[in-house]
Amino acid sequence: MSNRFLSDQVLLLSRTSSLMVCALRATGFVGAFVALCAVSFGQESLAFDNPQEGKLYQWKVRSSEVDPEAKAHPEIDHFFEKDGKPADFENASVDTRVKPTGKLVIWLMGYNAPLFERLNSYGHHAIQVHYANGWFKRLNREPPPDDKYLGRIRLEAAIGEDVSETVSIPKPDSIMGRTRSMLRWLDQKNPEGKWGYFLDKSTGDVRWDRVILAGASHGSTTACRFALHQKVNRVVMLSGPRDQNENWYALPSATPKDRFFGFTHVLDTGWTGNHYPRSWKMLGLDAFGPITDVDQVPPPFGGSHQLVTNADVKGDKDRAHGVSAPGKSAIKNPDGTFAHEAVWRYLFVE
Repeated sequence: MSNRFLSDQVLLLSRTSSLMVCALRATGFVGAFVALCAVSFGQESLAFDNPQEGKLYQWKVRSSEVDPEAKAHPEIDHFFEKDGKPADFENASVDTRVKPTGKLVIWLMGYNAPLFERLNSYGHHAIQVHYANGWFKRLNREPPPDDKYLGRIRLEAAIGEDVSETVSIPKPDSIMGRTRSMLRWLDQKNPEGKWGYFLDKSTGDVRWDRVILAGASHGSTTACRFALHQKVNRVVMLSGPRDQNENWYALPSATPKDRFFGFTHVLDTGWTGNHYPRSWKMLGLDAFGPITDVDQVPPPFGGSHQLVTNADVKGDKDRAHGVSAPGKSAIKNPDGTFAHEAVWRYLFVE
């Protein structure tokens, strides 16, 4: 087939498409045509119905109600009830008044209302799942029996496959399983929120390429380990990751390393003990900018993926550990507003 023939065909297609757009614009159907083209070329866009009538949707539901296959694992401190009260709540929120980004943030710690408020204001969907993560206090050993011991437990808690001899966490009780069941439940209960956008239409599985994994401390470490195994859109690691005696950070990564971001306070014991710096170094984050003080360098912080703060916490190491996320430990300006709003937006959006 000659190059001249190919050129003629491309030109013909271009002219035909232009004529179709002109005709459809004249009849008011150009929007539908553009949407059809996007689908035809594998680009699925996300938009809310009637955003002018949108609202903030917030959900709080027990994982044991969402998925009948979900089970408690008391042997690793994973409970559905504690002291006679429910202990397996999961949370989700989306603001349909805000233009959606098409990104789902999965928060791997306890529910954080100020954080979810910000995520929704950015246009993100956000969920917090109650997965089997209570094992750390029971099973953490220093030194570990080998340099990937905790990493294997974290991975099993994330994917629900038998990769660790220490725990037995089935798929329904993993991050993968709880995320899928929660999204399916939300898709049924809250169609206005377009939660189905994050599920594969043919398999019903999670579209991980549209997911931002995020956590603080223990949660940031599991988010990191999960993202090395499963390609996701982005990883936000607050006050972490740790596992300072292990070397799994050097494993090949399914998620490109330029999608990992870290933020911590320099008085956090994980920083002063060289836990987080070591992890960031092993992940190769220094390839995307030096360690950067966000209180000295304005956004976008030189494009660095290694962000720190030295804001005044009166020498309180415990408070320093919580500074990285919105909440009672976060640094505030004299007027009472959070000082690191630009940092959080950068981590989750920029």
